Amino acid sequence: MTERSAAQLNVGPGSVVRVRDEDWLVTSTSATGSGTLIKVQGLSELVRDTEAAFYSDLDEIHVVDPRNAKIVADDSPNYRKSRLFLETTLRKTPVPAAQNSLTVSTRMLSKQLEYQRIAVAKALDPKNIRPRILIADAVGLGKTLEIGMILSELVARGRGENILIVTPRHVLEQMQHEMWSRFALPFVRLDSVGIQRVRQTIPASRNPFTYFKRAIISIDTLKTPRYREHLKKRRWDAVVIDESHNLTNAGTLNNELARILAPRTDALILASATPHNGKKESFAELVRLLDPTAVRPDGSIDQDAVQQLIVRRHRYSPEVAAEVGSDWAERPEPKNKLVPAGPAENAVATELSRTWIHPHGGSPATNPLFGWTLAKAFLSSPAALIETIENRLSKKGRVDGKKGATEDTNPLGAKEADALETLLDLAKKSNATTSAKFNALVEHLKQAGVGKGQSTRAVVFAERVATLKYLQKHLPDSLGLKAENIGLLHGGLTDVEQQEMVEQFKRGSSPLRVLVTGDVASEGVNLHAECHLLVHFDIPWSLIRIEQRNGRIDRYGQHHPPQIATLILDPEDSNFSGDIRVLTRLIEKEHEAHKVFSDVATLMGKNSVEAEEKAIRDALAAGTDAEDVIPEIVDFELDELEQLLKGLAGSKNDAAAPVPAKVQVDQRIDLYPTELDFLQEALEEAFGDPFQKVGWKYDDKYGVASLNPTPDLKKRLRFLPQDYLKERGVMEQLKLSTTVSSGQQSLDAARKSEDTNWPSTHYLGPLHPVLDWASDRALASISRNEVLAIRGDVDEPVYLMLGTISNRRGQLLNRTFVKVQYGFSGGLPDLSAFLKEVGLIGKPSNAGPVDVTAVQEDFENAVNQAELYLQQQRGMLINDSERRLAEWLERAEKWSAESKEVAQRAEVKERQDRVRAEQELAQDMRPEQMLVRPLLVIAPRTAPAPSYSAMPRPNEKKEA
Repeated sequence: MTERSAAQLNVGPGSVVRVRDEDWLVTSTSATGSGTLIKVQGLSELVRDTEAAFYSDLDEIHVVDPRNAKIVADDSPNYRKSRLFLETTLRKTPVPAAQNSLTVSTRMLSKQLEYQRIAVAKALDPKNIRPRILIADAVGLGKTLEIGMILSELVARGRGENILIVTPRHVLEQMQHEMWSRFALPFVRLDSVGIQRVRQTIPASRNPFTYFKRAIISIDTLKTPRYREHLKKRRWDAVVIDESHNLTNAGTLNNELARILAPRTDALILASATPHNGKKESFAELVRLLDPTAVRPDGSIDQDAVQQLIVRRHRYSPEVAAEVGSDWAERPEPKNKLVPAGPAENAVATELSRTWIHPHGGSPATNPLFGWTLAKAFLSSPAALIETIENRLSKKGRVDGKKGATEDTNPLGAKEADALETLLDLAKKSNATTSAKFNALVEHLKQAGVGKGQSTRAVVFAERVATLKYLQKHLPDSLGLKAENIGLLHGGLTDVEQQEMVEQFKRGSSPLRVLVTGDVASEGVNLHAECHLLVHFDIPWSLIRIEQRNGRIDRYGQHHPPQIATLILDPEDSNFSGDIRVLTRLIEKEHEAHKVFSDVATLMGKNSVEAEEKAIRDALAAGTDAEDVIPEIVDFELDELEQLLKGLAGSKNDAAAPVPAKVQVDQRIDLYPTELDFLQEALEEAFGDPFQKVGWKYDDKYGVASLNPTPDLKKRLRFLPQDYLKERGVMEQLKLSTTVSSGQQSLDAARKSEDTNWPSTHYLGPLHPVLDWASDRALASISRNEVLAIRGDVDEPVYLMLGTISNRRGQLLNRTFVKVQYGFSGGLPDLSAFLKEVGLIGKPSNAGPVDVTAVQEDFENAVNQAELYLQQQRGMLINDSERRLAEWLERAEKWSAESKEVAQRAEVKERQDRVRAEQELAQDMRPEQMLVRPLLVIAPRTAPAPSYSAMPRPNEKKEA
């Protein structure tokens, strides 16, 4: 078959096509590299109820002309067939791509907050040629929920069939859980276990991203050569990259992966609470991924374009502060606890101070700053100091013959080696005694309610693995707990082990009471569900890291004031003690900056953990006052980049900052008041007696329904999270929560379960795959290229049509309900109101058969009238589309002209290619396909339908 575009094919959900000598009902369409992909369900006898997919480039597809449809009277009770046909057609017809009012995302299992809706609406803004956004909200505002809402809206628009989520490996399961439990978006988790399943399911040569259309994977896995090659051979409807600040350094594998993904996806969602590292070049790289024309060829940033691409708020932004209320308890001042050092600890501190960090005769280290590495390790724990010294000694040999030189070309001098061994001896003695700081930790935890028979939980952060293992070993006996009550999490664990530890700590029934963790858990992990107590066992030398750690419990949904404490060893040596007091200012400054800035990194201006740590270390080594490194907030001036970002966020003290207008939310067309009402009626139509056929049950008291999946439903369910399918026995019985309250109760109960985090009953949201399956079943049972006719409260017969206009890529741009009556056509801005007027909403009664002869006679003319009306709408839509595209195309052309001046630079040439591809994409956004689908004929309720053969034909003039 020769290539045919979606416009030439002219099909949409609800159309009837003939392929391979069989009749099929179209359930969805999408543009691909092999023409239009048409998903269908069988209508004719041999293929009835069979699901299939055809490509217009590969199969001869004949579209059945709607003018040839046969009108039949709806004889079902309460006009069930008509109502189901309308409902299923509406469900199968995507929301127009240019519509930025919200639809399904407001009916999910999450509390609806206006500031989150604002982020979603911005992502869908028609001013962007396609959905592209950087969610740069501060830690704790719920970026994952905003991602889920955006993805659900894209699915509703027919733009979310193929989705890839890239996230840190320790939050893979958390992200998968949130997407499915709250938004009914199933993703295959490609962690180490998931990849093994893939290898057992598909051939090694098969691209897993082709087989699994929605996948969650870690960026570490994507770095492998095999997966990088798979990425280059795939296109997505949407790509999400969490913690996207890790993408900005040009030349790194992370950046290479981002450059591969960005042009191969329609929608791109980036998320990061720290969207830049202080360098304009790095921030520009992040913006360029979203829209290459938003960064000029000379590297400067188009601020107007950035305003359209980024959403950035913090807790005290006006729209956030007005809503969070009691669902985000105010964080009190953190507690800095100075702990007097014991004798053994003082001996180590004195040796460190006098020999390594404040020496009179010069440092013994070949690198004078190494003394601060030792000091930082000691401030974590003597065990960490021992590990650091032994690593130094093992990596570098001695030159005095006591130890042979290793492969290192710069072996230790005798002076440094002797000093290290002296320090090592003192560290071992300190490690063998009771640590004063450890005792302070135990006392603090006990006072907070952590201990035998108590339910209080705490998370304890430390930087060094040796420290974590020390805490894991000694905390159980000291707190009167068992070994199983203390969890250990660090980067050396496998991805599955990390995920399991996080999920255990979040589960209410878990025996874990204390989670000792390294900074692997400082990004992306939600630990606030069962915990409001956090202890910094050592001080990170970075405001960013402190904020990241605190954000694990200080976030939206925290109902208890977060209790944050820092344990600080206070040695007798005055010089070392002075250094430590400088470090305490970091904790205090983070708390102050937390109330003012979207990102506390703003204060130091270093914008990366490593850069902040270096600045602190250099200041300590030089004896610089902390205030010279960490300025007072009252005297602080923002640089140009932060001025731009702050303008998006507002602040606590900015009372005059305007609160954005409320986002428009579409009201559902209420043929069925709830998803449950629709599901029950669809099952009755498809199976007659759903209790007998599929074991359908509904418990009104608890708001729970259940059914036994049929073979065709099982095929759809196989891509649900594998743990959920297995642990909840879904293939034998699918249980559904039919109300928000019952869904939330099931989710809360799962958190306290000893067996699984997956809810026993899944919330029946608007995107649940069981509804899609029921829609197809019901639609196939009543559609044979027929149009149903009913009686209603009208004076003359009304022909109800659905008109759609799509672009060259097959994306729906406009959806119009057309009413043809008295020979004239017109749009219905409110379909619900019309259906109420004619008596089809509520509890309609079947008023008896319709004489279809007359309405059949005029049916072809009614379709022609609807097409004339839709043609007018297409003209207006073209004008509107041209206006929206003109601004972007003008910017792209300006960018192209400016780039010629620096075209010799290789990176600019690469960007030129991207811009050209974007311009071609913009051309594809123009309206092209127009389709009219008959929905219903409504005849007068009380009289036989007369003939209206005098209805004017197109281009026909009536005599005066």
